[in-house]
Amino acid sequence: MATGRTHRPATRSRGIPEATVARLPLYLRALTALSERSVPTVSSEELAAAAGVNSAKLRKDFSYLGSYGTRGVGYDVEYLVYQISRELGLTQDWPVVIVGIGNLGAALAGYGGFASRGFRVAALIDADPAMTGKPVAGIPVQHSDDLEKIIEEDGVSIGVIATPAGVAQQVCDRLVAAGVTSILNFAPTVLSVPDGVDVRKVDLSIELQILAFHEQRKAGEESGADTGADTGSEAGSAAAAVPPAPRGATGGSRKGPDGDVPAVMPA
Repeated sequence: MATGRTHRPATRSRGIPEATVARLPLYLRALTALSERSVPTVSSEELAAAAGVNSAKLRKDFSYLGSYGTRGVGYDVEYLVYQISRELGLTQDWPVVIVGIGNLGAALAGYGGFASRGFRVAALIDADPAMTGKPVAGIPVQHSDDLEKIIEEDGVSIGVIATPAGVAQQVCDRLVAAGVTSILNFAPTVLSVPDGVDVRKVDLSIELQILAFHEQRKAGEESGADTGADTGSEAGSAAAAVPPAPRGATGGSRKGPDGDVPAVMPA
């Protein structure tokens, strides 16, 4: 059962930092695309650009794998695909259960990328009796009463939670108690798990909110630039007409912990 604290994954036993582990799938995706185009080798600069990182960071990440490339030639694409796949554990079949077969769960069940990346959807599970036996993406939905039995029979160690937030922790506890040690959480809530269980959270609303922040800031910058272009000459003339305040004047500046700061700070 849960201990009441959120688990923080430790650095891998082989000494690969978590930040590097998080970037390995990006490299693998870029390398797979190159492999599909029959590209034999790739430079660190080309691969870094395709993965969206800088080349120095890429070379550092690959050094943890013991892969340094060949000067003037680059990295062997097929070997790197194998090397990263092996490091990520993708050279074996991973059975996965998806709990919560609503719109999101059904979409995940039909996602074709699982099979091509070493994952097999072993079971779809839902608490609604009306869903039991209904095929979704060619897989019959099973009732949540059988969750523990399904996990044991299929040897499942990875669970995907796509339930409403209110029942996500309860589902998580049952998964962990049944032996699941890795959870991908799509429910909009933070899960508490014991040590030894890894949780990855995917929250689409948070990602959209972050994008909204950037959109708002870009709109503000554009608005500010337009205003500055219209009034810049007037502001410059007004500033030139105002003489500097005499040294020590009370209205010009005030002393703060970081030295002289304007008396009226910008909002």
